[in-house]
Amino acid sequence: MPNTLLSAPLAALEQSDDFLRRHLGPCEGELPAMLETLGVDSVDTLINQTVPAGIRLAAPLALGEPTAEHVALAQLKAIASKNVLKKSLIGLGYYDTITPKVILRNVTENPGWYTAYTPYQAEIAQGRLEALLNYQQMVIDLTGLELANASLLDEATAAAEAMAMAKRVSKRKTQAFFVDEGVFPQTLDVIRTRAVGFGFELIVGPAAEATRHDVFGALLQYPNQRGEVSDLSGLIAELKAQGSVVAVASDLMALVLLKSPGAMGADIALGSAQRFGVPLGYGGPHAAFFATREAHVRSMPGRIIGVSKDARGKTALRMTLQTREQHIRREKANSNICTSQVLLANMAGMYAVYHGPQGLRTIAARIHRLAALLAAGLEAAGLALVGQTFFDTLQVKAPGQAGAIAAAALAAGYNLRVVDADTLGISVDEKTTAADVAALLAAFGARADLAALDAQVAAAGGRLPAALLRDDAILAHPVFNTHHTEHEMLRYLKRLQNRDLALDHSMISLGSCTMKLNATSEMIPITWPEFADIHPFAPADQAEGYREMIEGLAAQLRAVTGFDAICMQPNSGAQGEYAGLVAIQRYHAARGDSHRNVCLIPKSAHGTNPATAQMCGMDVVVVNCDDNGNVDLTDLKAKAEQYAERLSALMITYPSTHGVFEEAIRDICATIHQYGGQVYMDGANMNAQVGLTSPATIGADVSHMNLHKTFCIPHGGGGPGMGPIGLKAHLAPFMADHVLAATGPADRVNAGQGAVSAAQFGSASILPISWMYITMMGARGLKQATETAILNANYVATRLKDHYPVLYTGTQGRVAHECILDIRPIKAATGISEVDIAKRLMDYGFHAPTMSFPVAGTIMVEPTESEDKGELDRFIDAMVSIRNEIRAVEEGRLPADNNPLKNAPHTQADVTAAEWDRPYGRNEAAYPLAWVADNKFWPSVNRIDDVYGDRNLFCACVPTDELA
Repeated sequence: MPNTLLSAPLAALEQSDDFLRRHLGPCEGELPAMLETLGVDSVDTLINQTVPAGIRLAAPLALGEPTAEHVALAQLKAIASKNVLKKSLIGLGYYDTITPKVILRNVTENPGWYTAYTPYQAEIAQGRLEALLNYQQMVIDLTGLELANASLLDEATAAAEAMAMAKRVSKRKTQAFFVDEGVFPQTLDVIRTRAVGFGFELIVGPAAEATRHDVFGALLQYPNQRGEVSDLSGLIAELKAQGSVVAVASDLMALVLLKSPGAMGADIALGSAQRFGVPLGYGGPHAAFFATREAHVRSMPGRIIGVSKDARGKTALRMTLQTREQHIRREKANSNICTSQVLLANMAGMYAVYHGPQGLRTIAARIHRLAALLAAGLEAAGLALVGQTFFDTLQVKAPGQAGAIAAAALAAGYNLRVVDADTLGISVDEKTTAADVAALLAAFGARADLAALDAQVAAAGGRLPAALLRDDAILAHPVFNTHHTEHEMLRYLKRLQNRDLALDHSMISLGSCTMKLNATSEMIPITWPEFADIHPFAPADQAEGYREMIEGLAAQLRAVTGFDAICMQPNSGAQGEYAGLVAIQRYHAARGDSHRNVCLIPKSAHGTNPATAQMCGMDVVVVNCDDNGNVDLTDLKAKAEQYAERLSALMITYPSTHGVFEEAIRDICATIHQYGGQVYMDGANMNAQVGLTSPATIGADVSHMNLHKTFCIPHGGGGPGMGPIGLKAHLAPFMADHVLAATGPADRVNAGQGAVSAAQFGSASILPISWMYITMMGARGLKQATETAILNANYVATRLKDHYPVLYTGTQGRVAHECILDIRPIKAATGISEVDIAKRLMDYGFHAPTMSFPVAGTIMVEPTESEDKGELDRFIDAMVSIRNEIRAVEEGRLPADNNPLKNAPHTQADVTAAEWDRPYGRNEAAYPLAWVADNKFWPSVNRIDDVYGDRNLFCACVPTDELA
């Protein structure tokens, strides 16, 4: 043992920086070689060459020193312990559920599932795609419709998407949309917000009155917020006869037993899949389901998984209709595509796979039986129910006694919904027991013989009308009828995981997606019951730990961004964009400037930006970029002046989408302010700012923060995410509030503002991940992470620039945290495209960088701070090796149409085939560099035929004979 350690002071042995060293890839011993490659003497010199001096922070972030992992976990546990766990029977779309432990351990807590990226590279995402196809099949079966997407953010935003889709589909000229007064209050809250941007008139009333109005569409709830179940077939038929598009918000568990919305004639069905094994989590993340008729497929929001063929004719899965993506359709997109909850959809789908149709029927029947028992006991005690037919939710009349009864129930450990002074709501769930029913009856002052009641209820067959019970088969596909033992389920999950490449295998170098370490210590708290098992509308005094953690994270984010206020409600980056623009439009309206509706967006911007702007009713005006990839100042100033009277906002990403710190950023912001506009900064690249500069410093008024990028919430295969926004003081009064649960104290400046998400704090249960990250990193660590991200990106760019031109750099030849490699000259000379390079990288065990964004024919590389020099060198070696393969085509040593790139990726079926007629060896195909063999990832399918998949649309589980 070195004497220096034995004689060191205790403070030097505490290792408070231990997490910082584990988060950052390059160790101290690797830095000299990396700096030498860059030709600089220090990281500080590199940063000075990269980040303009005029926007640098004058002082360190006010966040304190790094905290050791075990200390941070103990601190968060102490905060979490302030939450009070009661049985919440509040309902309103949120119900306690039992997550099968085999799913909890092998999906939710498994980095093979939660660190994967959106399945844009389908050949190495077949496992996740199959899981999502299962989810879609589950939704198709239960809703009775022909087509489902792969999830949306939550039920309320799904309802808002249904309203927008109804307008796209309907031929009615009216701008009016009808909403059943029986929808959940938070759903109506979000719809009201969304309707403003679209200029829709909302008509809210009893469902039966829908046909009295001239509307392009209608939203009905089944069962409704009162728990009532009724046959909507006649009403739906009348609405459709008038030309209205009908959406039905429903409950998957209820639909296990009930006649489906599709069978009743609905055009759209939507709701939350939360109660299929996804914890309450104080509101999220939860997957919303969305289904429609196949005729409307090209109008449907969100991502859709479809079936295609690979180069060998084998069945293969992919995201279908990808031309609808924002980078192509932009403001004409059906929705903002970054609106899915893949990890949670996979959990819900696997819940159905594990239980199967009979298991789900048993769970649903048990829930209904307990609700019927409770109803019978209450009626026997002389209490009246609001409705007589229900699935799991009762509303009970207790004139003048609702508050007192709720208090008695609370003392017994139960949260009920106080509808008004005379009415209580109770929703039974999967965790409810017969003992709970007895305790609830006692809270009402009732006593009952449960065994006798059970016999009575059973003899009556429950409280659901026979005409509304479904008689069609559900979940008949073998996948839902095979994996019912834990061994079978475990092996099925493992088989799917083996088909996916995630961060647990190798780096994922996607530009603007920031696929960094999602540390285990950050992930552990999300499954703590104190965070997982709280209803979003539970009394505030039961969620004091949540409030303390959320306010603590908000304070951290205020320090990072320089903003005055933080809104934690948006549950994705796309929702953050939307919430920010909504705040800007509300601000203008409050000043009498409702006519300000022009949004300037640089040509290089993320496609989500124009999609979001059109959701807010804004006219998008594109600003050109100059030859160096920067915003064309002359064009910006001309358009700001041209639209001065109508200018609402500029949406700009910083560093730019081209991976450069634009030196004119303050001039850009000042120009917008000069003409009365507001600056919205897209936070996609904020991981290149933290500790060095900030959105407020550059002149932005509002910005979203991708917590699933910069602040380490994992991507989950395409969701969950969180996109809180930071705002300057003048915009803070216009950020989202919530109709049911306050987002702050009674004197909060935004009280009464409409919501943008279903729950007051969005996906609250994943916020501990970012709290842990920031706490463990501290001010010094966060700055070092940013510096290391810039170091790694410049190291990759410098080593690759002689092989692939780096398209854009700053004035001193540096990139920010990502670099764009230009493949266009290669394609012009050889026919080899960026797609071919992406597929060939799979043979080396890597996920491709971002393709053709923001410039067509390029790839954008972002190595992040978490990759060490060894992994960076392996990626670089792979890219150089691929360039040498391309040179073989250039020099005529390999044919242009039969080479390792055009044939990539190579599967085991390729290299083990009896015949091999390719002009390169099997070993070169599968093991192009020696180290590949040490950690070989085999793509499970060959290159997928995208055109076939679009022309032969099939978005449900594949028949087993076809798979065979």
